[in-house]
Amino acid sequence: MPDVPSARRPAGELEAEVLAALWSARQPMTPQDVQAALGGDLARTTIATILARLFDKGTVERTRAGRAYAYTPTVQDTAGLAARRMHTELGREADRSTVLARFVSDLSTEDEQLLRELLGDSNPEADAPGTPGAGIPGGATGR
Repeated sequence: MPDVPSARRPAGELEAEVLAALWSARQPMTPQDVQAALGGDLARTTIATILARLFDKGTVERTRAGRAYAYTPTVQDTAGLAARRMHTELGREADRSTVLARFVSDLSTEDEQLLRELLGDSNPEADAPGTPGAGIPGGATGR
């Protein structure tokens, strides 16, 4: 019976596995270290490529370790990674005010309240009760 190609992993899954290995190590890791941590199923060159892509995205830092590089994550968990992605997307748009206003207008009531609390504005007196996005700069209304 001929070899059947293995199913491809979903986009980002390998990056997530590599980051998980880096996070659990709590010390810089070479591609060979990451390969061992992941069980050795992936080629070292594949891991090196993933680490190089993560470096290009700013998700990891690297330092020389002999002839190779050793990598350290710049974010410490998945929440930090999501925040970095959100910041990157915001930075791609010239009209940041409109992007933020649209983002806020699509938040659930609970998420909007959490954002207000995080910003230190948990009970804005100027907002009309029950008005989604009221008082948000840029006119974040549209829900």
